[in-house]
Amino acid sequence: MSNPTRIALAGFGAWGQMHARAVADIDGAEIVALYCHGENSARAAAEQLPGVARFDDYRAMLGAGGFDVVVVASPNHVHADYAAAALEAGADVFLEKPLGLTLAECDRVIAAAARSGRKVALNHELRVSRQWGAVRDIVAAGDLGRVEYQHLSLFRHKFRQGSGGWRYDPARVGSWILEELVHFFDLVMWYARENGKPARVHAHGSGGEGGLVRNFATTLEWADGSLAVLSQCLSGFEHHTLLEVAGTHGAARTWWSGAMDRTLHPEFALKVQRGEAEPEAVDIPLSGEVFELKENIRQALAGFREGRSILPPEEARVAVEVCLAAEEAFRTGRPVALAAD
Repeated sequence: MSNPTRIALAGFGAWGQMHARAVADIDGAEIVALYCHGENSARAAAEQLPGVARFDDYRAMLGAGGFDVVVVASPNHVHADYAAAALEAGADVFLEKPLGLTLAECDRVIAAAARSGRKVALNHELRVSRQWGAVRDIVAAGDLGRVEYQHLSLFRHKFRQGSGGWRYDPARVGSWILEELVHFFDLVMWYARENGKPARVHAHGSGGEGGLVRNFATTLEWADGSLAVLSQCLSGFEHHTLLEVAGTHGAARTWWSGAMDRTLHPEFALKVQRGEAEPEAVDIPLSGEVFELKENIRQALAGFREGRSILPPEEARVAVEVCLAAEEAFRTGRPVALAAD
């Protein structure tokens, strides 16, 4: 801790407070400034981090300086704006997903990073999971052969409102596809990285209001014939996720269940079948977004110190592109082609 990474945290709602607790457990990191956009978050910050400078204006916090990294844990509609401003202020940025609500917003962040020479790392925390990340390790090792099929489903309780009800405001959340499914689009494309970028997106949905869809199903098709089927049900209970992957030489199946997404005591399992061998269980000591958030921040800060990003915005942009294509496919009732890389 002789030369810790100094962090300015933008957002101190429920998830911002999770970020603060995660940073507190990371050696070589400390929060030195907080932006609180409401009275409730400011009150929570005064109680939990009384010695940290608090600001009610984001750009005033940036102007005060004294930090190395800005962690953006604010509502979706300000992600791109806050990230670009922090980069222009000379900081690296750890940014909550999604990168932006539009491709133009994503490109603005990418351009700001290029101009400033600073790095951006997106918080797709499932990539560092000992469960979800282990699936990529299995694929990369060649244990399944070429990935041909994926099925990923989420069955959960409705979303929390968020400060000021932002998760139920399309102008601020973007969509519930960008709020949650963006994680799973990122995963299935990561697992099938060797297959290239998907070629087409199909989508169907039901329920919801104000343009926000509770129940959503989508299919990604690759040019080589492989596919991924994803579904999200926000009309359920608790939090349950299932992934099944089949390749030319094997298959894997994994699931996670908890009373809520941030539970400290979930149930989970992972099984793999290699070739014609019997399926075998893979030991997973720990799994859950509470643990994965801390690990992702730790890895991101280590990457910044080495001048690299663990998940750069150019890669995260693809998940946003697919989300937007799925929304268009749902609205039009027609498949949407994705531009080739």
